[in-house]
Amino acid sequence: MSYDGVGPRPGRGAVMRSVAFLAAGVLAVPVLAGCSDPDPAGKPLAGQDIAPAGRALIADGGMLRWAVDAVPETLNTFQSDADATTTRIAQATLPSMFRLDQSGRPERNPDYLESAKIVETEPKQVVLYKLNQQAVWSDGREIGAADFAAQWRALSGKDSAYWTARNAGYDRIEKIERGDNDLEVRVTFERPYADWRSLFSPLYPKEVMGTPDSFNDGARRKLKVSAGPFAVQKIDRKDDEVRLTRNPRWWGKPAKLNEIVLRAVPRDERAAQLAAGQLDLAEIDPAAARRIALASPPRSATASATGTALMGPNRGSRMTTTKERRQQAAFQGFEVRKSLEPAYTQLALNGADGPLADERVRRAVARALDREELAKLVLAPLGLPTEPVGSHLALSGQAAYADNSGAIGDQDMAEAQALLADAGWVRGGPIKEKKGEKAAGAEGERAGKSKKDQNGEKDQNGEKEENGEKEGNGENAENREKSETRENRDKGDKGDRSETAHKKSESSDGGDDGTYIVGEDNKADGGQGRGGEHLAQDGKQYGNKQLQQGGAAGAYAPRGTAAPQGTAAPAGAAVLPLAKNGKPLTLRFVVPSGEGSQTLRTVADRIGLMLERVGIRTEIAKVEDESYFKDHIASGQYDLALYSWPASAYPATDARPIYAKPVPAADGSLNVEQNYTRVGTDQVDQLFDQAIATLDESESRALIRKADSRIWAAAGSIPLYQRPQLTAVRKNVANAGAFGFRTPVYEDMGFLKKGAKPSPSASTN
Repeated sequence: MSYDGVGPRPGRGAVMRSVAFLAAGVLAVPVLAGCSDPDPAGKPLAGQDIAPAGRALIADGGMLRWAVDAVPETLNTFQSDADATTTRIAQATLPSMFRLDQSGRPERNPDYLESAKIVETEPKQVVLYKLNQQAVWSDGREIGAADFAAQWRALSGKDSAYWTARNAGYDRIEKIERGDNDLEVRVTFERPYADWRSLFSPLYPKEVMGTPDSFNDGARRKLKVSAGPFAVQKIDRKDDEVRLTRNPRWWGKPAKLNEIVLRAVPRDERAAQLAAGQLDLAEIDPAAARRIALASPPRSATASATGTALMGPNRGSRMTTTKERRQQAAFQGFEVRKSLEPAYTQLALNGADGPLADERVRRAVARALDREELAKLVLAPLGLPTEPVGSHLALSGQAAYADNSGAIGDQDMAEAQALLADAGWVRGGPIKEKKGEKAAGAEGERAGKSKKDQNGEKDQNGEKEENGEKEGNGENAENREKSETRENRDKGDKGDRSETAHKKSESSDGGDDGTYIVGEDNKADGGQGRGGEHLAQDGKQYGNKQLQQGGAAGAYAPRGTAAPQGTAAPAGAAVLPLAKNGKPLTLRFVVPSGEGSQTLRTVADRIGLMLERVGIRTEIAKVEDESYFKDHIASGQYDLALYSWPASAYPATDARPIYAKPVPAADGSLNVEQNYTRVGTDQVDQLFDQAIATLDESESRALIRKADSRIWAAAGSIPLYQRPQLTAVRKNVANAGAFGFRTPVYEDMGFLKKGAKPSPSASTN
């Protein structure tokens, strides 16, 4: 994962999301938004920004130096410690039957497939693959049924000797056999599988998949046999880089580049290495993007003469320092290419226990949020579309997308307060402050902290938590986590305080999208959070250890319940805290403390202001980046948190572990898979099961959208905005940059010939 919030499916790329709870029969979910529209999926909010150019304009040869987060621990994407770089290498070196188009939808890859379709549905589903007759492995052997069969056996889950991260889809196959000739592969399914296009992408040679030993160890550090435009020449762990060179046996359009060097460079060092001429392409944070934008005029002919959103207004109108001029000169050979990443940031609500175990409280939190304001806060300064995400299971433009947020409703303060009142939370109620008693909220500390406590002195309350934190760092938890309570906002002129905070957060340009990306911490650490990496960069992450799932019941006020008179407080006005059974309603909001997560913390602050207006206090707990996911999100030690999920072209397969109802494990613990909110429902599980087994694509999409409506209604997670993707690229590099949804075409990347110019960018400016 990453604090930006995305990650790949273990195996193919990334798993995604968090489930929601909805008591069956309590809520009548409204008619799906856009059902009357012939295509509620719409279009992508932003296109690719890759400086597209025809191959004739690109010089032959050259080396592209591309920053990545780490040299991968394995080259096998189906292992638990695979990461984003593993996926990137696989895309460039291995067969993929389907890849994603500009809308995030699967399309046939003609370099490997002439056709692939369902040829039988009764008595069983049969898919017939017709392979490109030129497709061969780098050792000269034809790609064929033996490779498909070996991968199926390895990933079917029937042989525990294979250390696989997942077997989704492969476990539904009954047999694989040769068709009428060597170029045909017949796959027969034991159970119908709607997402059959997700399989065999990538496809490994039988030499890798054929035995447990070769699967477990044979492709971790090298790929002896490959079948893409590039091949792995060397993995240099001393210099932290992977070298890919042209594959001489590649039958498709020859790669323009001689070599691609994937170089591990920390996010906070990329700007310096770009300026030093050591990189040609790197995903960067917003602060670095602004510096580069100031140094180079925009490519777009429509850009304002006085600046762009990244540059800020009145570019060039202020005096610059000598250091700034030196930096600008170093960046003049680069430009920022921007799009929206195929991932979204969400607010996660832990429904395992505490106040948020009550669905009414979760729904109240959702109704208190202005999602449009939060999207603008992050994306408007970058000049990117600011439309909030309307689905947990797809993004705008993808086939399964529809805006189902109407199932929970827009911001409505009065409705939020009515839900809280119905749940028994009373404004201005008596608060008992017994020694050692904690405030409501998972692992929350007592709301009425003394000034002494807030100055970092040890509080005997919450001793257990402090001791736990001290074991890692030897520091007092209050001091290490820099926990910030909002209680003192009730003192003095709170309206002025709120307005000041509002303006301050709007002016913050952050250093990162700050969202935590599921699946981005796929290194040998076994799935810990990576520090300070922003989400504006899918690349780093996909392929992560799987965790498990949970949920809690709770009724809520019926739709349309009138709020008590006078409950809706105007924005910025003081609202007395809510209390129940002598405890204040205080939610512990966990955020990472790294420099790269400033944007995330800014969003958390703004959410805190919104919740404060309905009487919900938030206690911001800043924790070390390395412990954010493992010790807080995955273990359930939070009430509120921000992290992201990648979008999948196959939500029936990939989203189910994220929203499945948690079930008790044999040892008595709760199996939550990727459902870190611990909120789930049988209804949602059934809809996923129906969608995955429905071969009618239109009907399957309708079931996915119905599941999404119920996930919205349960309010276990609230999608906020699609993550920004900012890439610094040398100006003469074509067909590379901010890729958006589309799978990169590695053989078309290269350096423009002298005097050649790329086509106008497709990115939204």
